[in-house]
Amino acid sequence: MATQTAPGALITEPHAGVGLQGRLRTAPWWLLPLTVVSVLGAFTVYAIWTAFFSGGVNQAGPYLSPFYSPLIWATGPITPALWVLWSPLLFRATCYYYRKAYYRSFFWDPPACAVGELRYREYRGEAHFPLFLNNLHRFFLYAVLVVTGFLWYDVFLAFWDPKTGHVQLGLGTFIMLGNVTLLSLYTFGCHSLRHLSGGGLDCYSQGRFGMARFRAWSAVTVLNLRHAMWAWLSMFSVVLTDIYIHMLRAGWFIDPHVVF
Repeated sequence: MATQTAPGALITEPHAGVGLQGRLRTAPWWLLPLTVVSVLGAFTVYAIWTAFFSGGVNQAGPYLSPFYSPLIWATGPITPALWVLWSPLLFRATCYYYRKAYYRSFFWDPPACAVGELRYREYRGEAHFPLFLNNLHRFFLYAVLVVTGFLWYDVFLAFWDPKTGHVQLGLGTFIMLGNVTLLSLYTFGCHSLRHLSGGGLDCYSQGRFGMARFRAWSAVTVLNLRHAMWAWLSMFSVVLTDIYIHMLRAGWFIDPHVVF
C-alpha cells in the first residue's frame, strides 16, 4: 500500500478494485469534503426557503410537511415552522457523525484521514465556546423523540381520517411512512441514546435492570453501526416529502390513492 499525505494526494491500493469502493479509495481527498459542503449547504438553503419563504404552512389534504410537524400555531406573524425546526436542526448540528462531517468539510479540521492539519492554531477540541455547546446534543435528543412521535401520528392521520372513518392508501402516505421510518432509524441509532440505554455500567449482570439495558443497548448499536447512512437518507427523505407535498399543494397533480 502506498499512501501520500501531501495536499492533492491520492490514496491508492494495489487491489482497490474497479467497483464503487475502489473508486472511492482512489478519489482525490477533497472530493468528499466538497460533496458534504454542497449537500449540507443545499439542504440549509432549502430548509430556510420552505420554512420562511414558501408561503404558509406546507399542507395538502391529510399530508403535513415534516418541516411543520407538530403544527403548534398555524397563524401568526412568524412561520409556524420556527416552533418545530429548532430541535431537529440542532439535533443534527450537534450529532456526533455530522460534527465529524462538517469539521472536516467546512473547517478542514482535518479535511481527510490521510491529510494533515491545514491550520497552525492550537488545537482546543470542543472545550471552548462555541463548540462546547455540542454537549447539549443529549438534550436535543429528548426534543426530537417528541417530534418523531408527532411525525408517526401524522402518518396515522394520513392513512386514517378520524372524521369519516375511512382508510386512505396513497402515494403520499407511503412517502410519509418511508420518511418517518428513516428518521426513526437515525434517531434511535443516536450515540447519546446508545449511552443512555447501556452506558455507565461496568457489568450488566450486576447492574439494576442490567440485562434489559444490555438488550436495549444492543438494539441501538445495530442502528448505530449504520448511523451515517441513516443520517443522509433521512435528510434526503425529509426534503423529498416536503417537495411532494409542495407539488400537491400547488395543484401540479392529484395524489394517486384509494379510499376504503
